[in-house]
Amino acid sequence: MSASLNKVFLIGNLTRDPELRFTPQGTAIAKFGIAVNRQYKGSDGEFKKETNFFNIIVWGKAGENCSKFLTKGRAVHVEGRLQNRTYETQDKQKRTVTEIVADNVQFLGGPGGGRTIEEGGSDGAPDYGDGFPPDSGGVGGDGDVPF
Repeated sequence: MSASLNKVFLIGNLTRDPELRFTPQGTAIAKFGIAVNRQYKGSDGEFKKETNFFNIIVWGKAGENCSKFLTKGRAVHVEGRLQNRTYETQDKQKRTVTEIVADNVQFLGGPGGGRTIEEGGSDGAPDYGDGFPPDSGGVGGDGDVPF
């Protein structure tokens, strides 16, 4: 038996406000981008900065909450999986994009910071990691920082 694992953890800042759409069946899909910075020492001994950009997809009620509470510049912790998607352009060229499908999005800093929203089960209801919905005023999490 071979083992497989597809798990991603990212902490970054939104590069644009979430875009919320709905499938024909009424399921919400939020899409947004995040920028993740990395600082490292180059071979010349100087510190260098690198920024990577990722597209995030959040389904269901968790996606609706991301759309409602997140804005460009807001820091988030995203836990999910990589997904490749292929599409064809108008001029018939094939393109492949890699996206992160989020299972868990934690809002960091700002209003409601530190709260976690996880993708719900089969009923689509989100699982709030701290037991409180984002706008309830409840205390977020157990105080542990995910990094």
